Amino acid sequence: MNKIIQQLLIRDLQKLIKELKAYTNEADLWRVEKAINNSAGTLALHLVGNLNHFIGHILGGTMYKRDREFEFSGTIVPREKMIEQIDQTIEMLNKIMPQLSDERMNQPFEFNFLGEHSTVYYVMHFITHLSYHLGQINYHRRLLAQQTT
Repeated sequence: MNKIIQQLLIRDLQKLIKELKAYTNEADLWRVEKAINNSAGTLALHLVGNLNHFIGHILGGTMYKRDREFEFSGTIVPREKMIEQIDQTIEMLNKIMPQLSDERMNQPFEFNFLGEHSTVYYVMHFITHLSYHLGQINYHRRLLAQQTT
């Protein structure tokens, strides 16, 4: 099961890279308008922070220190730096996911912000969380592209 989880997370992180590269104007990565509260850049930073914190640090014991406030601060990070961070997140997943035993995945997740559930429940949540925000980024990019044509 871990191999499938790993493949799905990496697939969507690779899609995230493609989405970030598809913005013709890099400044649009940080644009927010009307009822759009988070830019694509903000969501990308949030996704990297989320996965590195919960899978890397909590499950894998990495030294990653999450700065959730920074993820949502609106601070502009260059596209290439974000892509580097996504690539590093993929490397982390390739290292950590194969090390997680079925026994570990079936144990309660120690950071139970969704209630008391197994680790696999939480990891599945992280997959859907990534997919949800990836869809938002795709929509954001296409919406802004329509405004400039």
